[in-house]
Order: sequence, then structure tokens, then C-alpha cells
Amino acid sequence: MATREDVLLLVGDVGGTKTDLAIFAMDREFRKPVARAHFYNADYADLKGIVTVFLQQVALAVDVACFDVAGPVLGGRVRLTNLPWEVDARALQEALGFPDVWVVNDLAAMAQAIPFLEPADLWVLNAGAPVAGGAIAVIAPGTGLGEAFLVWDGAAYRHVASEGGHADFAPPTPEYIDLLRYMSSRLDHVSYELVCSGRGIAHLYDYFRDQRPAQESPEFATALAASTDPTPLIVESALGRGHASPLAVAALDAFVTILGAEAGNLALKALSTGGVFIGGGIPPRILPVLADGRFMSAFLRKGRFSSLLHKIPVQVITNPDVALLGGAYYARARWLESQGRQLT
Repeated sequence: MATREDVLLLVGDVGGTKTDLAIFAMDREFRKPVARAHFYNADYADLKGIVTVFLQQVALAVDVACFDVAGPVLGGRVRLTNLPWEVDARALQEALGFPDVWVVNDLAAMAQAIPFLEPADLWVLNAGAPVAGGAIAVIAPGTGLGEAFLVWDGAAYRHVASEGGHADFAPPTPEYIDLLRYMSSRLDHVSYELVCSGRGIAHLYDYFRDQRPAQESPEFATALAASTDPTPLIVESALGRGHASPLAVAALDAFVTILGAEAGNLALKALSTGGVFIGGGIPPRILPVLADGRFMSAFLRKGRFSSLLHKIPVQVITNPDVALLGGAYYARARWLESQGRQLT
């Protein structure tokens, strides 16, 4: 139980589908929040409504707040990429009466947590040989595809936000050229997010179904048509649970290959000799598929730089609270800076 001597941090992880809120005590173990709750965004008009309900439920006096959001944050404001909300730090501060409110990109927040993760929070795909102080890259497929990285400033790691998930999709091998053609005929812009995320898995399934219509069973087609979100059904089928579907297997295989290729791209762009970390909601659910060699094969397929990528550690983040933890560490650092102190 928190006492009033504690400085209380409200942290929110705001995604395209759901929002997780938690309250952390400044001088306590961040892995054990004082209070937390889960909300579906479709039930609320805006983030303020969710926060108001949560604070009424917990009846705790919060000192500062930090919200990590799925979208590009400019000047403390963001219009979420996959949700018709605008989040404004100053407006929230005034509406909620907090002394300080910070808004940060969700992948930047996730990156903040990485230096504090423990072995139990990670699944190793490639041990590599990490370089002390080397840049660290983060890529996270969930509703969308997030990317960010950390750089060492001589004293600590600093996060750098990115919208790399919206960069042009490039087929990793010739067999994916037809996929690009297919997507281009239906969309104005084909980004990595549109083929390497929850939404992307559904697009990949559609592509393989249209290429091989005879392979879709009537039972699976009916189940997909009745679902508001086909992606979980596709993933479960590909993992051997639920309706059997060779098209679902092909879609998940393509997803893993594309994710591996783009993770390798990010490793090269950031020269992430400190490691690549795979976050998001999907990877922990498909660990056996990620670990069977397809991901790393695509990650390493970089020609002359394959040997360099062999040395880069690659790990899946299995701790589901990593974004909340990152937001808490970010808020703690900002609050300490405002008090003329440093994070220790």
C-alpha cells in the first residue's frame, strides 16, 4: 500500500485497441505497481475519459503522469496512427490537474525499459556478442508496427523515436515481389506495417487466399467472416490450434520472414551492436515459429553484412508490461530532472 510520502506516477500505455493504466510509487519496485487496470478504447471517447474512470476507481492522489502512445509525438501532441484520438500533454495536464504530464511514443517508452530488463523477461534468438554502449534497436509488431532505438550518450542510454514501420515495404526475396504487386493494386502506399503487424497478417492471408483459393476450407472462411478481427484466428490456425488452414500457415510464415528482414534492416540502420529486441503483442505468442530458424535466416540475409549481423544479439521481449515499465522509468527520469536530481 502506498503512503502519502510516496510520489505517485500514473503511466498509460495507449495502443490502437486498448489502454493499460498503472500507478507506480517513485521509490518502490516498478515491477509491482500500486494499482492497474485495462480498458478497451472503443468504449471511450478519448483518453481523458479512461483516466478519469481509473482515478475514480483507485482513489489515489497522483503526482505526475506519462502516457506512451502509438504515433509520432511532436511538441507533446500526437494523433494516434490506428485510433481517431488526439492526445495533448498540456490539455491533459489542465483537465486532470497534474503538475506534470508527458506524452511519449510507445516504442520510445518500450526502449526506455530495455536496460532494466532481466533474463526472465527475454527469449534469446541469437546470443551474439553485444558491444558495451552499442546502439540498441527495438521493433514491435502489434496492431501496427513500431520501431525505435537507444543510443549511449556516455552516461546513459537515450531513446530515439521512429516511424520506420511506415517506410516502403521491400520484398526480402523474389517470391515476395508478387505480394508487393498485390498490395500495391489495393493500397496507395505499401508500408512494412501493412504486411508486418496484426493488420498485416490479415493482409497476408488475403494474398495467399487469392493466389490459392482452393486451399481455403468453407469452415475456416465462415469463421473468418464471423470474426471482428481475423488475425487471432489466422495465428491460432497456423500454430496448429483451431481450424486447420494451409493459407494461415503461409501467412504466418511470410510474417515471420518479413519481420526478420525488417529487424535486420533496422539493425543496419541503427548499427545496433548492443542488440535487437523484438517487442509487441504478437511475438510472445509465436515463439516456436520465431525460434525455428526462419526469422534469423531472414535477419541475416544481408549480403556482405551477414557476418556483422551474426554478432548482434536478438531477443524477444516476453514481459507483457514492458511499455508500462518504460513509461514509468521515463516519467521517473523526467521528474528527477525537474527536481535537479539524476536517475540512479
